Amino acid sequence: MNTQNILNILKEEIVPAQGCTEPIALAYACAKAVEILGKPAKKIDIYVSGNMIKNVKSVNIPNSGGLIGIEASCAMGAVAGDASKELMVISDVKEKELQAVKDFLNSGAVHVIHEKTDIPLYAKAIVYNGDNSALVEIKHLHTNITKVEKDGKKVINRACNDAQFSTPYEDREKLTVKDIYELAKSIDISLIEDLFDLVIQRNSTIAKAGLDGEYGVNIGCMINKNIQKGLYGDDQRNRCASFASAGGDARMSGCSLPVMTTSGSGNQGMAASLPIIKYCQDQKKSHETLIRTLFFSHLTTIHLKSSIGRLSAFCGVICATSAVSGALVFVEDGSYDSISMAITNSLGNISGVICDGAKASCAMKIATGVYTAFDSSMLALSNRALHSGDGIVGHDIEDTINNIGILAKTGMKETDNIILNIMEKN
Repeated sequence: MNTQNILNILKEEIVPAQGCTEPIALAYACAKAVEILGKPAKKIDIYVSGNMIKNVKSVNIPNSGGLIGIEASCAMGAVAGDASKELMVISDVKEKELQAVKDFLNSGAVHVIHEKTDIPLYAKAIVYNGDNSALVEIKHLHTNITKVEKDGKKVINRACNDAQFSTPYEDREKLTVKDIYELAKSIDISLIEDLFDLVIQRNSTIAKAGLDGEYGVNIGCMINKNIQKGLYGDDQRNRCASFASAGGDARMSGCSLPVMTTSGSGNQGMAASLPIIKYCQDQKKSHETLIRTLFFSHLTTIHLKSSIGRLSAFCGVICATSAVSGALVFVEDGSYDSISMAITNSLGNISGVICDGAKASCAMKIATGVYTAFDSSMLALSNRALHSGDGIVGHDIEDTINNIGILAKTGMKETDNIILNIMEKN
């Protein structure tokens, strides 16, 4: 895969978003439908997959005054959204618009229908005003519009191979850890510096907000306070876990600050970047080293997530922190073999962590993943690793990643259904 293909993948995958990407995707679909309709929505029918229900149910929506849920996400997009901003669709909602959003919600205008589909990331919004209607359908990616209709007439109808879908853009199938490692060492830094400077700036800002504020369970802040009390050691492992999870605390609790996502997830974007940012700053690594390590971490996260899919019962943060395992070896100038050992150690250890929706505990999972990343990388730097035959560990790193994909897509399919059933009872 040539450098331009890689840059295209980064451009597609590392994008700004405000708030959890699933409720924002619903807001985007509804805002786009209203744009197509050309007049205000009076009623909305929203058809959503089980995974979308799971990831929207419990997370706070930014700029909403504390609203939660599918209906609120749709109302925010339809009443106050700007579809041209995509995953920043509700970034400029004004205080005075919130009353209109709440009035729309209180009128019972949003009707949620659980679409029985095998597509994990699926939403179809139909908005109505009198005899007029507009439909927007999204599949597989948070802004991937596959169908648009106005008054029952097709405006857009894009073919989409649901059985083998990975992306409508650049092919990820050819990515390997070895290629990522070699390119991270050699790429002209000027080609990636602006993008990763933005990652550093935005993701660090929300992490600092999480440390300073009261968000969710505040695990990031708790770790930091216990470092200061002397109950936790003032070491790199704890500092990185605190910084990274603080970003998750803030984002899952409705903080309006944007983050740079990776593979469709802000939590993955933060988990792939914040431990590396903190580590390089504390260890006084050069800016170039930081940029190259972030490149490795994010692209490896994308590689891992490509085998699993956008939404799954397999926690996406574990993909990102497994990539961080390798990145911690990379930043210390470790070999490709050592990097592969580190990623294998993480995947062999915590691949059983489930995704039970977007909510406060995502920050705790970030902390767990970062702690594992340090253990895995330190073992690898000591030439110690899990071996083929140790459970799901394959013959090499790519075989292990393939096994993770099978586990997530096939083995955890029923797990996903059971998680959703439990959540719907609560």
